[in-house]
Amino acid sequence: MFKTASSLGIRLLSVVSVTLRFINLAPAAEPLPGTKPLTEDGDLAAKMVAGIHAYLDRGTAASAKARDAAWQPDFSSPENYAKSVAPNRERLRKCLGVVEQRLPPNLEYVGGPDQPALVAEADKYKVYAVRWAVLPGVDGEGLLLEPKGKAVATVVALPDADQTPEQIVGLAPGVAERARFARHLAENGFRVVVPVLIDRKDELSASPQLRRATNQPHREFVHRMAFEMGRTLLGYEVQKVLAVVDWAARDKEHHPVLVFGFGEGGLVALYAAALDERISTAVVSGAFGPREKVAGEPIYRNVWGLLTEFADADVLRLVFPRSVIVEATPFAADAGPAARPGRAGAAPGKIEAAGFNTVKEEMGRVLGPLAAAWKFPREKSHLFFGLTGTVDLEPKGPAAPEVFRGPGLESTFKALVERHVGKDAQPVEPGKPPVDARKNFDPAVRHKRQFDQLVAHVQKLWRDGDATRKEFWKKADASSPEAWEKSCDWYREYLHAEVIGKLPEPTVPLNPRTRQVYDEPKFTGYEVMLDVYQDVFAQGILLLPKDLKPGEKRPVVVCQHGLEGTPRHTIDPEPKRVVYNQFSRRLVELGYVVYAPQNPYYGKAEFRQLQRKANPLKLSLFSFIIRQHQRTLDWLEALPNVDRKRIAFYGLSYGGKTAMRVPAVEKRYCLSICSGDFNEWVGKMVSVDLDRSYMWTGEYEMYEFDLGNTFNYAEMAYLIAPRPFMVERGHDDGVGTDEMVASEHAKVRYLYQNRLKLGDRTAIEFFPGGHEIRAKGTFDFLKTHLGYPK
Repeated sequence: MFKTASSLGIRLLSVVSVTLRFINLAPAAEPLPGTKPLTEDGDLAAKMVAGIHAYLDRGTAASAKARDAAWQPDFSSPENYAKSVAPNRERLRKCLGVVEQRLPPNLEYVGGPDQPALVAEADKYKVYAVRWAVLPGVDGEGLLLEPKGKAVATVVALPDADQTPEQIVGLAPGVAERARFARHLAENGFRVVVPVLIDRKDELSASPQLRRATNQPHREFVHRMAFEMGRTLLGYEVQKVLAVVDWAARDKEHHPVLVFGFGEGGLVALYAAALDERISTAVVSGAFGPREKVAGEPIYRNVWGLLTEFADADVLRLVFPRSVIVEATPFAADAGPAARPGRAGAAPGKIEAAGFNTVKEEMGRVLGPLAAAWKFPREKSHLFFGLTGTVDLEPKGPAAPEVFRGPGLESTFKALVERHVGKDAQPVEPGKPPVDARKNFDPAVRHKRQFDQLVAHVQKLWRDGDATRKEFWKKADASSPEAWEKSCDWYREYLHAEVIGKLPEPTVPLNPRTRQVYDEPKFTGYEVMLDVYQDVFAQGILLLPKDLKPGEKRPVVVCQHGLEGTPRHTIDPEPKRVVYNQFSRRLVELGYVVYAPQNPYYGKAEFRQLQRKANPLKLSLFSFIIRQHQRTLDWLEALPNVDRKRIAFYGLSYGGKTAMRVPAVEKRYCLSICSGDFNEWVGKMVSVDLDRSYMWTGEYEMYEFDLGNTFNYAEMAYLIAPRPFMVERGHDDGVGTDEMVASEHAKVRYLYQNRLKLGDRTAIEFFPGGHEIRAKGTFDFLKTHLGYPK
């Protein structure tokens, strides 16, 4: 029986004691010739992770200034301004995954014998249960508040994720009277549509069929799978808002369309207004503020490249010169339910709304420059950018009156009513709450429909992924190996820059430092450290055969450890379960030069948060791993006994992930062997019908934006071609199934054997066993393609 991802996956048991990681296995000796002594001690893997954190923290702090370079506004006229920021708008659309054409607008009443479509009626408006078409298989659903008189405008009113439409209308308890802003808008003559948002509970984050469950809040559960397919949950909810805008725009009277959102709904409102110029006004309550701390927020707020261009103040550039009201409303939420027996794996994070002064500062970061540069006449615009709230969020003294802090502050309603009802009009006082006419209405049933639709939509995107990737790859030329390699250079750059994230070329000297850590009968081993960036270094262990002759050039095998591993795990005996089978030691004893690098997937949540910090900067963990390996190759190529044309890569588990990504980008690796990881990778990331899917585990850092539409593992192997490529697969390895692995490799074999006529350059070995290095067929593969040992 296969082991599941949670019991095995890419997790590797610690097979060497913690103490063993930090001691030298040989007496102090001279460093390798041409290098300085390595004096750094302690846990170098942890220090590597800490150094990358420092790099990312600096990048985040500098991102506000760097974002200005992404904008080239033309203030000579409203039309020219809109045209000048159109590329930014399209990039935000891509980052949020708002990329599909919506269905024709269609809003309809929803009802039945015990659930009438007319939910409630008040003196000034009626409340209907409605749904509207958004995407194939995806509807919006919620409430429509229709004034009995002529509507002055249409508002999409977005509650926080943990509020229902009924609560902000007043049909259900749970929200303070003055915070029922959807009803207050209807009482003032606005037509209001209130969508359902996906909530932060976790009951639906489960598969009864698989008997798997997680404490991922529903928002995270949908967001994870969506992110891999180039979508986000925020983007789906923006699409639902824009579908209402489509519907409202059909009105012959052309009512203005507004968005008004609180909490999570406030963020959706901000993005919707940025993407659709038909929205005349956005009210953003309890959501606006600096985004530099987004890595500490729930993962469903993770947006690829956000801080390179689109922090909240920058998003205002896309709303300008239309109207925005920002309410500095107190709001806080945890990421979701706590872990408990049978439910775990959610990413950490919490939400804390910024205070008034912080919000004011963030708005001022772009509003000041906008006002200074604004050249077109003020009376021709619809501009009124406003900030409202209270500076002191806590009343002073025991007898201090309660202060209402929103959403829906008096100043907000006054501005909206003056704009849309009349200059001298005043907001009316709230009336009596309406009464729900439905019997035994359960909002959880409606919420499940919405949740299930989004899950099904992402699952279909995955199933359609093969066709999508074929279309993406149509420019690749397989007429010859040379033509293939040349045509793949564009795809190689796309993978590096757009999917993995491309760091600048390192400019600091390599500054190699070494110390001897092994002195064995057949080889000598040196611990190595190389500089990559400030605070970022590459580190590993170099093993040199003792029978090397002066001037002799030998092939190198780079042997990569897996999750929570170190280079020593690939060298030393494993006292418990055998995983690595000492493959580094065995290869050097065969006469190869061997290098075992340290990769930064070490330290559990500490390294996983690197991904959270990196993604908003359009980077990832592998952005750093690629540069570390490139610097390592720079150094290895210069060693006197290294044949620079014969440097091979062989990695297990997370090292297998490295075997797919790094050689795909870095052509100096002459071949690659992926052990214990090759897979129908996108399905493993996305599928809710697979027991070993990452949807059921805590490896939240695995998700890579839009990978599913561009590069599954077959396509990564395409970038390795025409260089040799091999897969090592244990039948009982829980990372996948034989069917998944064989099917994906069949695409690779088709390219090598049928199109490039290089069938001998790819292979797959199945063996009885699990998640481990077997070191038989792979060693033969190395001998064949490296021509060593003779």
